[in-house]
Amino acid sequence: MALYFYDAQRSGKLPEGFRVKWRGDSALEDGSDVGVDLTGGFYDAGDHIKFAFPMASAMTLLSWGGIEYGEGYRRAHQRENLLSVVRWGADWLMKAHPTEDVFYAQVGHGETDHNHWGPAEVMTMKRPAYKIDAHKPGSDVAAEASAALASAAILFKHDDPEYSKRLLRSARSLFTLADNHRGRYSRAIHDAAEYYPSSGYLDELSWAAAWLYRATGEEAYLQKAEAFYQSFQDDDDLHWTQTWDDKIYGANVLLAEMTGKEVYKKAVARWLNFWTVGDDGKRVKYTPGGLAWLDRWGALRYAANTALLAFIYADRVGDHGTQYRDFARSQINYLLGENPEHRSYVVGFGRNPPRNPHHAGAHGSLTEDMDEPGDNRHILYGALVGGPSAPRDDAYVDRRSDYVTNEVSLDYNAGFTGALARMVLEYGGVPLEDFPPRE
Repeated sequence: MALYFYDAQRSGKLPEGFRVKWRGDSALEDGSDVGVDLTGGFYDAGDHIKFAFPMASAMTLLSWGGIEYGEGYRRAHQRENLLSVVRWGADWLMKAHPTEDVFYAQVGHGETDHNHWGPAEVMTMKRPAYKIDAHKPGSDVAAEASAALASAAILFKHDDPEYSKRLLRSARSLFTLADNHRGRYSRAIHDAAEYYPSSGYLDELSWAAAWLYRATGEEAYLQKAEAFYQSFQDDDDLHWTQTWDDKIYGANVLLAEMTGKEVYKKAVARWLNFWTVGDDGKRVKYTPGGLAWLDRWGALRYAANTALLAFIYADRVGDHGTQYRDFARSQINYLLGENPEHRSYVVGFGRNPPRNPHHAGAHGSLTEDMDEPGDNRHILYGALVGGPSAPRDDAYVDRRSDYVTNEVSLDYNAGFTGALARMVLEYGGVPLEDFPPRE
């Protein structure tokens, strides 16, 4: 179900026999204003904008989960679906990089798009394309796209070697663009600053270089990854987590896994201690029912991302007894339904799941009215909603207009999906025979 959500977010011309029957071809003119084919890729959330920064970030985490826990995907009979989703995203990222000094980082205008509440298939508004280049740099978004393609190259290395080589060539080129022309993409693309503003780019440069080192084994990339890490790292700033904007946590785990150096192990331990037993007198807030609650906007996304990285670190580098694994299990179990509200936070799954996530396509209004029909026409299977807006178990409302608690997004599902593959390895399970059900 978690991968089905990504299928529901696809843009462009859909494959034959596509399993999301209420979706159709859409945004087939994307890029026509700049003479570049920018069709395809994924819509970001409940809207129909393509934001490359969170899209690429989600693809990197999806690939990482597939690399580390591929056997979990196989046992769940979902590895082909994973590869299909990652390929769809990677293909678009390569399209968006038509020349060595250009990367298209957004398609669609925020306000114009948000004024349309209806299915993507009936959009009529203009969808401008926005780019970063040598004159208006965007190191953060170019480096994240590089990381996404480098990790995908590893994922596809044995399944499709030629495709893997293409991915790696584009990843190298994007990293060079990010490294040679420094700047924040949200200063070059003002519309992006309203929705996904970047706090900096050194973390993405370290993250991308680390992935390129893992994909190529070339020491020059490792040297760059460690140099960028040293420039970025602030020992007092490890009390957040991996997000579309902050990659230092993932870079720490990846570098610890690849190098075994104590500097990275100590940094990861401090961060994961903050999320579990506390670090230097500071600890993430917990709800009475056990959710590690970091922030009101997409609280479950933060917990799920941290769970995936905690699993990877514990499995590949080390754990304190079972501290990190226990934490990761508890967070995934919470959002699947092991909580005082006795509800799942995954659309279409478990007990009392969300029915009305903030998602124009699933709602299916033909009158651009968010309140009509009352319930969503379609079930957005697998979408993880934002969750409690305060550190209380009851601070969640299944109301379409409440996008703080009931938003869904590419980045919400990314760490969650990999963590589920890890849980399959431990707990097993029986794949659903007839999914999705016919509406």
